[in-house]
Amino acid sequence: MKLQNKPISEQIDHITRSLVALESYNGTAGESRKAHYIYEIIRSFPYFQKHPDKVWMQKVPNDGIGRQNVFALLEGESAKTLLFHAHYDTVGTDDYGALQDMAHDPDFLQKFFMDYEGEDIVREDARSGNWLFGRGSLDMQSGIAVHLANLLYFSEQKELPKGNLLFLFNGDEESEHAGLIAALSELDRLKGEGFDYLAAVNTDFISPIYDGDCKRYIYTGAAGKFLPGFYIYGREAHVGDVLTSIDPTAIASKINLEINQNLDFVEKIPGEFTLPPSCLYFKDDKTAYNVQTPLSTSIYFNYFVYEKTARDVLYVMKKAAIKAVEQLEMKSREQYEHYRTYHGFPERELSWHVDVLTLREYIFWLKERGLDPDPVMEEVFRRHEGVDRRTIAYKMVEALQLLDPDRTPRVIIFFAPPFLPHNYLNEENEYGKKVKDILEGCLNQISHETGEEFVVKRFFPYLADGSFLSLHEEDEDIEVITKNLPMIDDLYPVPIETIRKLNIPSINIGVYGKDGHQWTERVYKPYTFSVLPEIIQRVTKDLLNI
Repeated sequence: MKLQNKPISEQIDHITRSLVALESYNGTAGESRKAHYIYEIIRSFPYFQKHPDKVWMQKVPNDGIGRQNVFALLEGESAKTLLFHAHYDTVGTDDYGALQDMAHDPDFLQKFFMDYEGEDIVREDARSGNWLFGRGSLDMQSGIAVHLANLLYFSEQKELPKGNLLFLFNGDEESEHAGLIAALSELDRLKGEGFDYLAAVNTDFISPIYDGDCKRYIYTGAAGKFLPGFYIYGREAHVGDVLTSIDPTAIASKINLEINQNLDFVEKIPGEFTLPPSCLYFKDDKTAYNVQTPLSTSIYFNYFVYEKTARDVLYVMKKAAIKAVEQLEMKSREQYEHYRTYHGFPERELSWHVDVLTLREYIFWLKERGLDPDPVMEEVFRRHEGVDRRTIAYKMVEALQLLDPDRTPRVIIFFAPPFLPHNYLNEENEYGKKVKDILEGCLNQISHETGEEFVVKRFFPYLADGSFLSLHEEDEDIEVITKNLPMIDDLYPVPIETIRKLNIPSINIGVYGKDGHQWTERVYKPYTFSVLPEIIQRVTKDLLNI
C-alpha cells in the first residue's frame, strides 16, 4: 500500500498491521529485523529520499543480538526540538497457547474472538470491528505507526516546522531499556550541536483503569522503579535438629508478607494511580535434594516510585527486614525452649539473632576489618559475564557474605538492576506550567470537537523509556543507588550525568486499548488511528511556539 495521499487512519492501520506481522520479541534477533524494517519505511518517504542523511541507525553497544536504534530528523526553523519515541520490541506469545502461530494475524484473531465464550467484553469488541488484535498491536506497534504517520504528515507540509522534529525507535523496553539508554549518547551529541529539547512525546499504551472507564489518560511524567533485593544467609541444620537452624526461607517468607502487595507502601498522591511493591523472585540456594535446611535465600521486589527517593525505599525495606528477623528470632527462641523443656533436654547456648545491613553498610563493615570487597566482586562479574544481571548481583553479594570468617547470619539489602528514575513535569516553574497549559488547551479543544474525555495525570503508572530522559534525584539519592547496586558502572551503567544534562520532560500521549501483555491484547482503532495523531500534531505545533 502506498501511504501518500491516504487518510492518516488508513496509513496507521496499514503500518500497524505490517509491524504486528513481523515478530520482534524482546531478547531475540527479531528486534534487529524490526529496526531495519522501520528504517526502510522512513527511507521510503519522499523527504528522506531527498535527505537520506536525516535517517540513521545507532548500534546499541555490547548488545548480543545486534539491536539498533532508528533516528529520523525533520529539520525545522530553529534549534527548538521535540523528541518522539516508541519501542519496537514486544513480549513473547506463550500466552496464546494453541493459537501461538496466529498471534500476529489480526484478521484471524478478530474472527476467533467473535465467537469467543471466555469473556463477553472481548467477544463484543471483536464483533464491533473497532479493535485490532494481535501481539504488539497495543504495546506498541500502533504507537510506532502513529509516529511514522505523523512524521510523513509533517514532512509533506510546505512550510518547515518551527523547530526540529526528532524521532527515535528503540528496542529492549520490555526488559532492561538498553535501547533508550544507548540513545542518550546520541541525544547528547545532538544537544552539543545546538539542539534545544523542549519535551519528549511517547505513545506507550493507555488502558481503562477500571471496568467501564472510558477516559483517555495523558501523562506528563513516568513512574520510576527500584528492584530491592534481599540476600538472606542463615544457619543450616539437619532436619533431625531443625529447631536449631536459622531458616532463610522463613525469613524471606516473613519479609515477603511484610512487603509484597502491601498497601502501606503505596505512595498517596491525590489524583494519581499508584501501585504497591510486588515480589518478582523468591528462591533458596539448594540445587539438589538433601536433608539439610537451606543456607541462603534470595528475594527481590518490583518497587514503583513516583515521588519517593532511593533513601526512602531503602529505609522502609530495612525497617521491614528488621521487623521480620526480630519476630522470627523471638518465635524461634520460644519454640526451641518449649521443645527442649518438653523433651527434658539440657539448656544450650544458641542465638537466633540475624544482622540486617544494606550493601553499603556491609561493605563498610568488611573494610573496617581489612577485607577488600572490590576484587571479589570483580572476579564474580568476570566469571558470570553474560548471565542474568540480577543473578550476577546476588552472586556478588553472596561472595561478599562468604568473606565473613564467622559466617554471621544476616540479611543484606541491595538494589538489583534495572533502576529507572522517576520523571515528571515540574509545574512549579514557568516552563512546566506552559507545557501543561498547552497540553490541556489542546485536549479541551479536541474534547469539544470529538466528545472524548481526557484526564491529565502526572505519572504514567507503569514502566516506560521516558523515565531515562530526566532525573529529579539529588546527589545524596544517587549515591544511595550507586553504593547499594553492586558494581553499577559495569552491571547496569546508567549515564546519570547525561540524563541530568538532557533533562527532557516526558509526556505520554498513548494509544488506547485493552489487555496489554495478554493474548486478548487489542488496540482501539477509532481513537488511536484518527484522534490520537491529531492530538500529537496540535500539541507539536503549539509546543514549538513556546
